[in-house]
Amino acid sequence: MLFSAMVFTAGCALFAAPEAALPPLLLKHEPFAEYLKASGEPVPDFDAMPSEAPLPLPLHPLVDGARRDITTPEAWRAERARMMGLLQHWILGSVPPAPDNLEAEVLSESTEPSGVRVREVNLRFGPEHKAHLWAKLYLPPGPGPFPVFMTQDNHNGWALIAVRRGYLACVYAGADSRDDTASFLEAWPEYDFSKLCRRGWAAGRCLDYLETVPEADAKKAVLTGHSRNGKSSLMGSALDERFAAVISSSSGVGGCMPSRLCGEHQFAEGIENITRAFIDWFHPRWRFFAGREHKAPADLHHLVAMSAPRPCLLSIAFSDDVEHGWAMQHTYRAVKPVYELLGAPGNVSILWREAGHETAPAVIEKYLDWCDYHLRGRGAPVPERLPFPWDWDGWRANAGGLPEIPTADDGAGMPALRAAVEGMMGEAPPQASTANMTYGVQAPHVQALFNRGDLIPGVEKETVVFGEYINLDIYAPKGTVKAGKKIPAILWLGPHAIPGGYNPSYRRGEPPHKNLARAGYAVCCFDAVGTGARVLEIEGFYDRHPGWSLLGKMARDARAALDAMAEIPYIDTGNVWAVGYAQGALLALHVAALDNRIAGLALAAPPLPFRLDTDEMETGGVRRWAQESLLLPRLGLYAGAEQTVPYDLDQICAAFAPKPLVVLHPVFDRFAPAAPFAAFRKTVAGAYAAANAGDRFVVAEPDTYNQFDEDTQQVLLEAMAPFSGAKTGKKGD
Repeated sequence: MLFSAMVFTAGCALFAAPEAALPPLLLKHEPFAEYLKASGEPVPDFDAMPSEAPLPLPLHPLVDGARRDITTPEAWRAERARMMGLLQHWILGSVPPAPDNLEAEVLSESTEPSGVRVREVNLRFGPEHKAHLWAKLYLPPGPGPFPVFMTQDNHNGWALIAVRRGYLACVYAGADSRDDTASFLEAWPEYDFSKLCRRGWAAGRCLDYLETVPEADAKKAVLTGHSRNGKSSLMGSALDERFAAVISSSSGVGGCMPSRLCGEHQFAEGIENITRAFIDWFHPRWRFFAGREHKAPADLHHLVAMSAPRPCLLSIAFSDDVEHGWAMQHTYRAVKPVYELLGAPGNVSILWREAGHETAPAVIEKYLDWCDYHLRGRGAPVPERLPFPWDWDGWRANAGGLPEIPTADDGAGMPALRAAVEGMMGEAPPQASTANMTYGVQAPHVQALFNRGDLIPGVEKETVVFGEYINLDIYAPKGTVKAGKKIPAILWLGPHAIPGGYNPSYRRGEPPHKNLARAGYAVCCFDAVGTGARVLEIEGFYDRHPGWSLLGKMARDARAALDAMAEIPYIDTGNVWAVGYAQGALLALHVAALDNRIAGLALAAPPLPFRLDTDEMETGGVRRWAQESLLLPRLGLYAGAEQTVPYDLDQICAAFAPKPLVVLHPVFDRFAPAAPFAAFRKTVAGAYAAANAGDRFVVAEPDTYNQFDEDTQQVLLEAMAPFSGAKTGKKGD
């Protein structure tokens, strides 16, 4: 059985129009098509563009095919100008020179009983003074000059805290609640700055005015905002170096999250999602790189670097579903060397927050504490905290003498592979077992935080606590418990989704566990260590277990989940599938190598076999599992010598025969290009043919990029159905 390549007609249909030669696999989006038609914008020649899957380091850029090393402040100034041009061309849009004809009309001025003066002004500037911008100032009592706390109109409450703390606060009409920046398009039709870029540039016009206000110390102005306003604040600071400091509050994708490390392959908000939902926030050209993030000449950590050496605070909540803490940490580590080069290593910090996207007065107080330290010389800096493992060289030193891993030769059975897999995962600490419990089940408010508290039509849910105090959520067709009939089950293993765990955050359509349950499976879900409700469990992991690995812990938990599933009366323990997407597919393969209770494997966008994953610039190579994430640090010992890896993923697939194996490989998967994937497919197909099970190896190749939306989930369900006995999930089944 073989699924041919297909073109979806719903949700992710390819767009093809005679008036615009769109790149293959670009998802349909009418506003983008209209832009291409109206502008005549040429489609990038992706084949001619260099690939750079690892996060591009600002001080080691790839320019015209050659790597440069930026070693002096003067060289950084030149590189900054080059990168600023790329950011404006591909993401932000172009901006006009700062106007020199600003006029300010005072609309009103009043004094609060406390002595705080409130002044509203209308600023006019640009050609024929066509551009206008409303702003409000809160001036503390006294002559000043006071440092300036600037933010957008909807953050008026922040401004009141700031003025209490002795800052002149300025809010302006650069937010959804009040936005005057459309007038900039009328004044400068020849410039194509995007909406958020206009709002960031608008902050500079407020600063123009504040330079004329005697009570304002305009040389000590901090610009800040939350969410989309955090994005525009970073843009404003990048465009106007007069700002003394900037605070990016949960700015997410398009703010401080590099798209290479924060996208749909991690169930996070990515380029396609954000440019679909918010069509005018960024320049339309950015959409070209949906699914091709490794081709983007500029990324969002570069935007953060544009503020160096000025103080920059990156604020993020661990469970914020528009962000990704691991990606944030990579941004910080990428820009810190720029600050070091410029003599200000302490000027960039991350403020980690609990809970989700929301803010509260206590958070704003911390922002102002940070401002006091950098602008007034008071208090203490934000301490450096790197909760996600990052130091591979340190791991290697701490791990001590590493035992040799036994090699599983081609054709070796699962026992030989198991020994090699266990060796790669490291020295596992002691393990005990326990029966399922209900003590420790997540409270409703915790379930709600991770978007798991909703009632799903046609699906029922129960939760048990298993293994090492972990929640297992089980979703099944409504009536399953009462019916008392055993049904096929799925152990769902999701991607590297920091904020949501097994549940996707920003994406299109339904999460997989809901659709899989509707198709007739009992779907068992838990957060992998370091994600979702277990995000902080990862902090200090390698200090506690220097000889083990995160993948080893994940596999231990997955096998404990299989133990827990055996206690669920309606689960058919002889028909349990492991279904994994992206990193979850890597985990599923390792679990299958260790545990013969897996009856079937379904791998959505699995990574390439290690020995075939040699083009680091294209995919990230094996270093992404070792040095980049420390998921499997021992694998890093073979980076650059992949042919010597003791076992490989295609070997696990081959040894899994004759059990059913379904592989969903998007036609354009930047992590698994066509040629090496074809070699992987050929090897596994040969093994299944030799086992007289050729029809049990199914490859589905949807005509899209690496994603797992409802349509690609449907493809997987249809491929699984003949073997699992469940439905396809189609309406009417």
